[in-house]
Amino acid sequence: MVFRTALAVSVLLLPCLCPQVLAQDVPGIEICTVEKTMERRTSCLQSNVDFLQKTIGRLTADHQQKLDAANRQIEGLKGTVAGLKKIVDDLQAAQNKTAEDLKKKADAPPAKDVAK
Repeated sequence: MVFRTALAVSVLLLPCLCPQVLAQDVPGIEICTVEKTMERRTSCLQSNVDFLQKTIGRLTADHQQKLDAANRQIEGLKGTVAGLKKIVDDLQAAQNKTAEDLKKKADAPPAKDVAK
């Protein structure tokens, strides 16, 4: 228990003992108006522009992949619809033929019994 407490206290005090800890530069949008010199402000703005261009490029590529996948799916579905349309046309033709055959049988005179 004492060890855990000592460890927790040392972890909390470590940043105070080492004030010159190097900051990690995380890419993103920075607020450039806080910079005093024109060179630093220009550098900050250029960093923002670079970040935005990379982000736009990444999003463009991602959306293009999604569009390509959707177009491939649409082409596959068009093929499926064409196949189903052919099946429906074949079934309708068969149904019409059957209906015509039944109508011919109904219109034909009844057969006479020859074996009297």
